[in-house]
Amino acid sequence: MSFWGLAQLGASTVMFLLAAGAAKQWGMAPSFAKIVLTLALYSAGNLIMLRLVREFGMSVSFSLSAVIQLVAVNVVAIAFYGERLNAFQATGLMLAVAAVALITLGPYMQKL
Repeated sequence: MSFWGLAQLGASTVMFLLAAGAAKQWGMAPSFAKIVLTLALYSAGNLIMLRLVREFGMSVSFSLSAVIQLVAVNVVAIAFYGERLNAFQATGLMLAVAAVALITLGPYMQKL
């Protein structure tokens, strides 16, 4: 993946993290403005993802985005909102990261 691709992936991740934060804020105190902001941020993240899909393919783009978002959203939820994962949830998170790593790296590892 090129530097530009990584920059786009980073931008989409930031958009999705902001959207997740807005969604959490909406969940704690619903308002029309918060839901509009949440939808706008998710839409912006998905528009960036469309460029990534066209440039790098669906499997690589969505797999990388999924694992980065999975980890980043959990870090934000734990660090800023005081949420906790129990042992089963933490294990599931680690297995999800491993699964996406295998999906993403699998085709490259088979060539070795």
